[in-house]
Amino acid sequence: MQRHMAPNERENQDQQKRILVLGVGNILLRDEGIGVKIVEKLKAEYEFSSNVELMDGGTLGLRLLDPISQSDYLIVVDAVQNGQPPGTHYRLPPEELEKRVTFKNSLHQLDLVESLAYSEILGNRPYVVIIGIEPADISPWGMELTETIQAQVPEISSRVLNEIEAAGGKYAAKNRVEAAQ
Repeated sequence: MQRHMAPNERENQDQQKRILVLGVGNILLRDEGIGVKIVEKLKAEYEFSSNVELMDGGTLGLRLLDPISQSDYLIVVDAVQNGQPPGTHYRLPPEELEKRVTFKNSLHQLDLVESLAYSEILGNRPYVVIIGIEPADISPWGMELTETIQAQVPEISSRVLNEIEAAGGKYAAKNRVEAAQ
């Protein structure tokens, strides 16, 4: 298996890294939609440098191959079921990805692993970090996050912003009038 290089190890170090923040999950399954909700919140509240793209990946699966393979640094925000108490935070670096993501975690995470494998075949597998949170409820047909997970939204958002900054991206809060529109 190919070693996954951190962005600062890649060639063309003078070029800005293309950072993709991908919120995945199904918003119809309560906490399963946390990744999408975080991306929506960040888009509404912050401006990002031109090398940062935030994308609602929903449950697109393999259709994410193109944007994934065009990025250098991929930050995935998702609900991760690992049997820990609801609200537990995770940061999974690339070397943990294939070991930790299984069918029982999430169906779309398997599609993510497959998309990453294909991007590697195509010659551009990005450095990947998953920012995850243990869901409290993924029952069907509820679009609101549970109180437990909603209370974690500021911390998860902060973790994503820190990851963007560590990857070489920049951000600034939108003014309050603009963010409210």
